Amino acid sequence: MKKHNLLTIVFMLTASSIFAQFPQGVISIDAKPNQITSFSGNLSNGFFMENLRWASTSSNACFPATQNKKFTGKHVLHGFSIPEYSEVFITVIPKDKNANFSIYGYQVGTNRYPIVPNLDRCVSCEAEHKWDYKKRGKTQDHTRTIRFNSTTNPYNIFIGVTGADGLDHGEYTLEINLKSRVKNTSTQKPLKMYSTKSEKGKTLAYRGDLAEGVKIHDLSWASNSSNACFPATQNKKFTGNHIIFVSEIPTYSKMKITVVPDDKNANMSIYAYMVGLNSNAMVPNLSSCITCEADHKWDYKKRGKTQDHTRSVSLNATTRGYKVVIGVAGADGLDKGSFVLKIKVE
Repeated sequence: MKKHNLLTIVFMLTASSIFAQFPQGVISIDAKPNQITSFSGNLSNGFFMENLRWASTSSNACFPATQNKKFTGKHVLHGFSIPEYSEVFITVIPKDKNANFSIYGYQVGTNRYPIVPNLDRCVSCEAEHKWDYKKRGKTQDHTRTIRFNSTTNPYNIFIGVTGADGLDHGEYTLEINLKSRVKNTSTQKPLKMYSTKSEKGKTLAYRGDLAEGVKIHDLSWASNSSNACFPATQNKKFTGNHIIFVSEIPTYSKMKITVVPDDKNANMSIYAYMVGLNSNAMVPNLSSCITCEADHKWDYKKRGKTQDHTRSVSLNATTRGYKVVIGVAGADGLDKGSFVLKIKVE
C-alpha cells in the first residue's frame, strides 16, 4: 500500500501562538471539544514563584501551605477555554518517570485573566502532587491529573505545571481531554474502507497501514448506551488514524478478529460492531448496533492475564448473519504503522 504523510494530533505550541487574550507568559492552547489536545514543554522555560500564599487562601483553596515544597520548582503556565456543559481532565506526563512533577489549575470567568501569584479569587482551584502516604485502593505513578467542569457557562482555565523540591528542568507532555456537548467542528475526512471476506473454518489475513487512514474526530458514538463500545475515558486509545474493514459473520458462528502490528512497540486499538446485512450504518454516525466490542492497551495489569502488542475482539451470531464493521485505530494520535488483520470464523 502507498503511504501518505499525515499530520499528528500533537500540537507543538509556543507562547506566542493562537489566542491573544491570554496574557504574556501564559501559553495559549486551542483545546478541541471531544478530543485530546497535547502540548510538549519543558520546565526550563518556566519561572520560580516565591510567593505561594495565594494557593492556601480560603477564596482559592488550591493546596495547603504544608504542601508548598511540592511547588517550589519552576512553573510553566498554560491557558485554554472550555464551553458550557463540559468536563475536562488535564494530565501532565513527565518524560522522565523519576521526575517529581506537580500540577495545579484554576477556573475563572471568560472575562477574567488573573495570573498567579496575583490570584485573589477563582471559581475553582485544583492541584495534584506526589502523595505523602499511600491511599487505600489507589495507586500513583509519575503522572498528575486534575479535573474541571462547566454547566450553563463557559470558563477560562489556567494550568500550572511545576516541579517539586526545586526541580527546574524536565520535558513533559500536557494532555487536555475535553468532553463537551459542543460538537467538534473539525472536518471529518472520508473514511478509508476495505471489503473483506470471512469463511467458516478458516482464518483469513489482510494487510494494512494506519498511514492510509484518517482520524475520527467525534468519538461520542462509542460511549452512548445504544452502542456501548468503549467508555469516553478511553477515547485517547482511539485518537490516531482509523482504517475500516467491512465483513460478514454467517449464522451459528463465532468470529475472532485480531490486529497484529508489525512493530511490537506500536500502540494500536481495535473495535468491531454488528449491524443488519442491509445496513449502511457507519461511524461516526452510528446511532445503534446489535453489539460492539473493543480492545486496547490496558491501563493496569489484570490478575491472571497478560497483554502483548496484539488486540482482539470476538463476536457471535446465531440464527442470523450480520454485517461486521471493524475499525483498526492508533492510540495517542498514532497515524502510521503497518499491521496484519486476522479474521477467524468457527
